[in-house]
Amino acid sequence: MNNPKKGQSTTAEQVTYEPCPCRELVDTVRQFLGVSPAVRQHLANSRVEFLKAIREVLNERIEHLSGQGQKGTKVAVE
Repeated sequence: MNNPKKGQSTTAEQVTYEPCPCRELVDTVRQFLGVSPAVRQHLANSRVEFLKAIREVLNERIEHLSGQGQKGTKVAVE
């Protein structure tokens, strides 16, 4: 009944992660252009900045959604 189905992992199996789209783009550029170490550093920095931008978008959306549910009416309790 609790047997893992195909595609599910057990505790003994290693976890695999999906590749980052930014990393795939950088790897593709490296393969086609044969980039120097300086270019590699710029690409690594751009990946970090791209992910920071996504994080900021998510944070703004969370703040927007969190602010909507806090409207209400004060009621005096005696």
